[in-house]
This record gives sequence, C-alpha cells and structure tokens, in this order.
Amino acid sequence: MPTQSTRSSAGDQNLSPAELAAKYGLKVSGARPTLPDYVRQLWARRHFITAFATAKLTAQYSEAKLGQIWQLMTPLLNAAVYYFIFGILMGNKSSTPDYIPWLVTGVFIWTFTANSIMSGTRAITGNIGLVRALHFPRASLPVSLALQQLQQLLFSLAALAIIIIGFGQLPGASWLLLVPALVLQSMFNTGLSLVMARVTAKTPDVAQVMPFVLRTWMYMSGVMWNLAPQLHKLPHVVGRLLGLNPVAVYIDLVRFAMIKSFHAKQLPPHVWLVAGGWAFVALAAGFIYFWKAEEQYGRG
Repeated sequence: MPTQSTRSSAGDQNLSPAELAAKYGLKVSGARPTLPDYVRQLWARRHFITAFATAKLTAQYSEAKLGQIWQLMTPLLNAAVYYFIFGILMGNKSSTPDYIPWLVTGVFIWTFTANSIMSGTRAITGNIGLVRALHFPRASLPVSLALQQLQQLLFSLAALAIIIIGFGQLPGASWLLLVPALVLQSMFNTGLSLVMARVTAKTPDVAQVMPFVLRTWMYMSGVMWNLAPQLHKLPHVVGRLLGLNPVAVYIDLVRFAMIKSFHAKQLPPHVWLVAGGWAFVALAAGFIYFWKAEEQYGRG
C-alpha cells in the first residue's frame, strides 16, 4: 500500500519546476528584490558605502611618493596645460574676464563628472571577486565610487578657493550656491555611474571607448573656452540644445557662485530647473536601469 510520501512524490512528477518551487517555498538564489526592498537594502549598507569610498580614496595614490597631493596636482596640471594651449596660444585669455579662475573652476567641475563616469565603468568589473563572493546590493559599488569622487572634489575645493581668492575673487554670499550646485551634480554623476556600471558589466569594451567620448563631451562643455558666442552662430534649436548640456550647466553654476565677473545673464534660461531636472532624471533612471539587472552581475 503506497505511503503518503510515495503518493506525494508521484504527484510531484506532474508539476513543473516553478510549481515545485512554489509548493515547497523555494526561492531563486540571488533573485532581484523589489525596488522598495532594494532601496532599503542599499540604505542598510550606507556605512559600508561610506567606508568603501574612503578606503578607495586613501589607497588611490598610496604608491606615489606625494600621495594625496596628486588629488590636487592632477587637475591643476591639466589646467596649466589648457591655459597654455587655449588661453595663450588660442587667445581665450584676453576675451574671457578672470580667465584663470574661470578655467580652473571648469577643469575641477568637469573632472568631477568625468572621473565619476570612469569609476562607474570599473564598479562591477573591477570588483568582480567581491560581487561573486558576497551577497549585497550591487548598486553599493557604483554609488560608493561616485561618493569617492565627491570626497576628492571636496578635498580639492580648498585649492580651488585659494586660487580664486588669489586672483581677487573674495568669498561672498553667492559662494553658498556651491552647496545645491554640487549636490545636484553629485546626483547626476551617480546616475551616470550606475548606468556605466551595468553597461560595462555586460560589455567591458565600452570602457575603452569612454575616454574618447568624454574628451568630445569636454570640448562641448565650455571647460576651456566660452561657448556662448559659438552657440549664437548655430541654428537656434541646436544652440539651445547645446546650451542645456548638463555638465556645462553645472560648470556655469559654480562659476556664477565663485566668480564675480560671471554674471547671471551668462547662465542659460531656467538654469536651476535644468540642473535639477538632469539630476533627478539621471539618478532615478540610472538607479532603475541598474536595479533591473541586479541578478545578472557576476554571472557568466
């Protein structure tokens, strides 16, 4: 006479794998959580995110004799090269008031975004051992690396302030606008870092193309020269679209905050609305885009 376990086994033979899993309460290992659960898991790892970002920042130049000084020297050396080429050889120095503070500000703010994007390309592929060994929300990695770039920028702002003050731009109430401008740029950068983390996790070769994409974007963002006269020469629609370039918008906001000769009339229309729109759209879209592939990272 068949026992209950035998009858149960016979009945299970007619069930599909999904039905068997549901019957016995089995769940897929590493399955993607719901979006609210994912946000809660990420918030629970906030201390890890902060510690990971700080450790990466500390170790970044640990093998160089000058150590953390390179955090300042790298953008300053880039600014010196751009000053010689675009300021002196191409004559932008004479056509742009306070050109050195104007240039250095653009270089520092551009570097913040460019480094955030490039760190995002290595977020998964550069930490694949960690991804495969431990269970945690993978968004912790690109978010922490974007936070690392923010920490580096804040460290560098002291040098930027000294340079700007040295050229006669004394601190004023407008400097307080740095806080919302950098918060919005950080949100934008984090969104792009999340997008690049997913893209390069599946197609690592994209990371090799990004330096060329970023170089083109830099030239279109008014880092070294004033784009406004050039935009007026283009068809109206094209000029307006280029004027909404998010990096150019964030650079303009910081220049407006710190440089007195950079007036409000030089900002694009509805500049804060544009800056906020780019920040919230990039962060929300980037986060959702990354979350949708959560169970795929580290597989294959």
